[in-house]
Amino acid sequence: MKVIDSIEAFRALRESWTREGKRVSFVPTMGYLHEGHLSLVDIAQNDADCVVVSIFVNPAQFNNPDDLDSYPREAERDLKLLEDRGVAAVFLPTPEMMYSEGHQTWVTVDDLTQRYEGSGRPGHFRGVTTVVTLLFNIIQPHSAVFGEKDFQQLRVVERMTADLKLPVDILRGPLFREESGLAMSSRNVRLDKVAKEKALLINQSLFEARRAFQDGERSSEKLTGILRENFRNLDNTTVDYISVVCEDTLEAVETAPDKGGRMLTTVEVHGVRLLDNLALE
Repeated sequence: MKVIDSIEAFRALRESWTREGKRVSFVPTMGYLHEGHLSLVDIAQNDADCVVVSIFVNPAQFNNPDDLDSYPREAERDLKLLEDRGVAAVFLPTPEMMYSEGHQTWVTVDDLTQRYEGSGRPGHFRGVTTVVTLLFNIIQPHSAVFGEKDFQQLRVVERMTADLKLPVDILRGPLFREESGLAMSSRNVRLDKVAKEKALLINQSLFEARRAFQDGERSSEKLTGILRENFRNLDNTTVDYISVVCEDTLEAVETAPDKGGRMLTTVEVHGVRLLDNLALE
């Protein structure tokens, strides 16, 4: 496995793969890898000859400096996990490399970014779409894998790639859960035992709502009310949002569709923002 920390060195490697006719798949990450990330690597492995993983904690998508500073990092561990998974190359850029002095060019997606994570985190998705575009330009992958865990981010990247006619196939990776049911996230390491027990109510409530949907309930108010009621009297927890949406547009709907609906939520538990979602099927 090659570990590369310069754009020039990576482009030289990429040119050699082009000469050899290699198909390249790409998995962008911010590190502190878990089995959810590695499941995306597995999808990439099945699609291509060479898999590239980037590890870059992107400052442009953090609107809270404390959140950026506290984001977990463990590079040596990450590299060992990726080497064991058979990754061909890991790209390790620095903020200075990605955003040169006087950087003024940004990529934005309008409608899909205006709600949910976008409304509560100004500039977040502008940072995501810009860094993904930069990485696509550097890596030049045939495909890239994004997880359904950050479902809004996935849809934003899919929309951006389609709108800009980028020659990259976006592959979806299913949301990966811990044995307890909690959605896997690098942020979970910040949860103590008490906080993790409270966090389990997120996935439990979503699955409870899906069972109600399967039993015939279509009212979004009643479906989302299950989660709100479960969290109503818990201290140090805040439901940021919970909504039933059309998967394609992410628009909230009053009545859950028979097909193509999804519940999105973010709950803050003891100061840790936790995202989760579940298809209604």
